[in-house]
Amino acid sequence: MRIPREAARVALLDPAARSSCSATTTRGVGVHWAMPDGGLEPGETPHKTARRELREETGWTELEPGPPLCAWEHDDTRAGVPVRQHEHIDRAAGPRRGPADHLAAAHTEDKILAWRWWPPDGPAAAPEPLWPPQLPAQPSRTPHAPPVDLGYVASPPPAGRPGR
Repeated sequence: MRIPREAARVALLDPAARSSCSATTTRGVGVHWAMPDGGLEPGETPHKTARRELREETGWTELEPGPPLCAWEHDDTRAGVPVRQHEHIDRAAGPRRGPADHLAAAHTEDKILAWRWWPPDGPAAAPEPLWPPQLPAQPSRTPHAPPVDLGYVASPPPAGRPGR
């Protein structure tokens, strides 16, 4: 049985519509590209979680996530517990730069393997999966597009190194 988990992500775009993702690894998915994300803490809204995770994973404090881009569900394993994760994804705009240097140890602990900016069609061409896989097709470059519900996406068989 999978435990329900609420989470939020941030689709971060630079002025040239490149998107920022990190390569990470989890037990449920294996190595994959993803945007800053994390579970909702008690009393947090998805928007507050997105803002907190953007700050924790990049060190950037001046960026404000929003508006909502999409939502989706997928299966994963968190701390050895199988979860059915429902995620809210907000958009954010910012300059092209890397995460703050002081986060290197935290990234290692969180199994973040690499960080990069992708051209608009780049993540879909990566050999590792992108989470969510349908993200490149979303109107992320249109700030006033209504949010889309992507529904449930089955996880591919785990690949790469075991994760958290």
